[in-house]
Amino acid sequence: MHSARDRVEYEPWLEELEQVADRLDLSTEARSCAVDLFLADVPDDDRSKRAVLAASVYAGSLVAGDGRTQGAVADAADVSRLSIQTRWKELLETAGLEPPRW
Repeated sequence: MHSARDRVEYEPWLEELEQVADRLDLSTEARSCAVDLFLADVPDDDRSKRAVLAASVYAGSLVAGDGRTQGAVADAADVSRLSIQTRWKELLETAGLEPPRW
């Protein structure tokens, strides 16, 4: 659970996350997971926020069973696939979840 203060502070990024989720037609559960993952590990550096946002969307879609490819998420979020690939497992681990081992 995240504070209202976090949601207000990162509102522009959460709006961007929703736009990415809209482009991917993600379920409500996938969106909620993505928001939780993003807010659990928001980087200080603005340059890194977009990559973490994309990785959160990807990981959130996996957790919710609404999986999208890294490439599809990267295109929707305007980041490289490598940005997602290098971050998504760590986001899940930080949230106390075990990433798949495929």
